Amino acid sequence: MAGHNKWSKIKRKKGVNDAKRGVLFTKLIREITVAARDGGGEPDYNARLRLAVDTARAASMPAENIERAIKKGTGELEGVNYEEVAYEGYGPGGVALFIECLTDNTNRTVAAVRHALTKYDGSLGTDGSVAWQFERKGQIVIDAGQYDEDSLFEIAIEAGAEDVIADEDEFILTTEAADFVSVQDGIKEAGIKPTSVELTRIAKNEVAVTGRDAEKMLKLLEMLEELDDVQEVHSNADIDEDIIAEAM
Repeated sequence: MAGHNKWSKIKRKKGVNDAKRGVLFTKLIREITVAARDGGGEPDYNARLRLAVDTARAASMPAENIERAIKKGTGELEGVNYEEVAYEGYGPGGVALFIECLTDNTNRTVAAVRHALTKYDGSLGTDGSVAWQFERKGQIVIDAGQYDEDSLFEIAIEAGAEDVIADEDEFILTTEAADFVSVQDGIKEAGIKPTSVELTRIAKNEVAVTGRDAEKMLKLLEMLEELDDVQEVHSNADIDEDIIAEAM
């Protein structure tokens, strides 16, 4: 499982309850707004916006919310000016963390991120301290119960996927960032419907985290994800499977 975005899988398995759905919608609205601001309001000509809209629809966000967020980004409606910032740091056990944020107040955001890290024996690092440990990749997740592995592998590789991993009840397709959209198009044309898609950062090497450090790491990841300003948290932690099972 080296290089696999295990935290993403944990989030998928735990699902999104009503209390956290509002936080998720806030993050998605910000991403849609910024994507539309930077690349225009047409998803067909803006890959980042297309991904954000697809993700929002998969999360059952109402169409009017999506449209309003796009219009705020294009300036048709008044909206907040969000800034993209990233923080690098360390969690319990010395694992690397790359935290991507969209915020209208960087002082508030860095204070909240620092508080979460400190609470669970982590710390902020300097710019560039951990970014080199991650690669920008696309990940496409497909329900293993719906498709034949050999056929899916052939379709995925033909579409340009870098790798296909069979992981229990799902297949995980990994792509180069530049090939992410074309691979999505290729598998959809073959009649394959993903359960989730994301452009993410995957650790080049993972660090095993067990015992109390693993428990603290899971709590830290959850606390960071619950911050409105935090969009994505990337970690190179290979968290003990028993701890994951207890948390879920």
